[in-house]
Amino acid sequence: MSSWQVAYRGLLPDEYLDSLRAEDRARRYTFDLVGPEHPATTVALEGDEIRGFTTTGPARGEAQQAGEVMAIYVDPKAWGRGVGRVLVENARTRLSSLGFTEALLWVLTGNDRAERFYRADGWLPDGGRREEDVWGIRVSNIRYRRLLP
Repeated sequence: MSSWQVAYRGLLPDEYLDSLRAEDRARRYTFDLVGPEHPATTVALEGDEIRGFTTTGPARGEAQQAGEVMAIYVDPKAWGRGVGRVLVENARTRLSSLGFTEALLWVLTGNDRAERFYRADGWLPDGGRREEDVWGIRVSNIRYRRLLP
């Protein structure tokens, strides 16, 4: 949760960010569904500490022929130490192994740090946008796309 609370400060309401609890978010994940048609989550550990995770699977929505990085978060204490690079590389490798030739992901508009990170890894905005409600606030997301080997 600290990743959301730090990365989205100023982009989402403080009340919402301060109320986030890891236990509540963990309930959104199902780890017992296995197979290429289901999302898979990879966790980065440092000793006994979770330093980050990524979730990948078939793209949702109109781009169903692509793979999607559905989530990637790194503990702010581990920012700048290569954890994100390893996670995004692993995500690309998994999606490629599932037969996808391109991948997409969504970035909250204004999340400049994330945009720099993805651009450095070869992702580019493709013009796709979507809006959603987060805690009663309408937010905009930009779609990034990348070819896979």
